[in-house]
Formats: sequence, C-alpha cells, structure tokens
Amino acid sequence: MNRISALIVAIAAASFVGIAPASLFAQVNNAEKPAAPEKNPPGDIPDNQVFIDYRSPLGFKVKVPEGWARRESSDGVTFNDKYNTIALLESQRSDPVTVATVKQQDVAELEKAGKAVRVTAVKSVKLPAGSAVVVSYSSNSEPNPVTEKAIREENERYFFWQNGKLVTLTLSSPMGADNADQWDLMAKSFRWQ
Repeated sequence: MNRISALIVAIAAASFVGIAPASLFAQVNNAEKPAAPEKNPPGDIPDNQVFIDYRSPLGFKVKVPEGWARRESSDGVTFNDKYNTIALLESQRSDPVTVATVKQQDVAELEKAGKAVRVTAVKSVKLPAGSAVVVSYSSNSEPNPVTEKAIREENERYFFWQNGKLVTLTLSSPMGADNADQWDLMAKSFRWQ
C-alpha cells in the first residue's frame, strides 16, 4: 500500500470514528525530512586551530577549540562556532554502557528526540580514558533564527562511563565538513578527574 492509499484509508477510518481528517493529515505529514547537504559546507575546523583544556566542575576534562562560544548548565557544557557544536552532558547510569545497551536505549531516544536522525554506526572504541561507545549519525540542525533554514549535519556521540557516571560527548558539524582529525583529537583528550 503506498502512502496516498494509506492516507485515504486512515482518513476514512478517522471520519468513521469522528476524528477530523485535517488533523490526521497534519499528523501523517509532520515527520521531518532530512535537509539536503550543503554543496560547499561551512564548518571545517582549521588544521591550525588551537585547542585548550576545559576542566568541568562535573569531574572530567577535554580539549576544545580556543575562542568558541561556551554555554554552561548544571549538567554540562556546549561550545559553538558557526555550524559546529561540541556538547558534553553528565548524567547517572548504574550499569556500564555497551554497544547492546546503547543500541537498545540511547539510539531509540536519539531517533525519537532528534531531527530526521539516521544512525549509520554504533561501535565500541578504545580511547586513553578507557572504552567508550560511539554512535555515528546524521541529523538536521536547529533552524537558523534569522533564515529559518536547517542544514544537514553529521554527528558522533561518545558515551564515556565510570563508576555510575555517564558523560556524553556529541560532536556536530555540517555534513561534508572535514573535521575527522579534530574530532579524533577531542575524543582522545577526554579524561576523568
């Protein structure tokens, strides 16, 4: 059954039980579609970017690009520059993170809460701070407050766990930006304090 046929059946059924077809149509078409990737994506972190240590009062440190805007909250910190974002969020989790638990719990939450999220990989990695699980995915950005335009982003979300504490490091940039080396540097710089 194609989408049009499914919509016709749903409208007929909704009319039968007294639901307004217009509200049903809005619900069916409300799923966000992936934004088209930029042709020449902005957001490459320069190869000569200087990185500094950020020490969180929540018990971790990580290298971040010098000069980026910082916004702290009670459970984490976010750094932004143009379309690049680095977000660190601390929470409690009693059990260690594994690929299986991240696929079962966190990927589902990410897909539900995110904007047109498409997960491409979930894997375990060995880093200087210990084992971590990383989720690679694409998503739409928040709309620009001036242009209201969203761009397609690529993201890596690292799950670091130790003694009941979970720190989630999310690195985001425009799809196609060349930030692999800088993201690797930041993920490898994460340390518990």
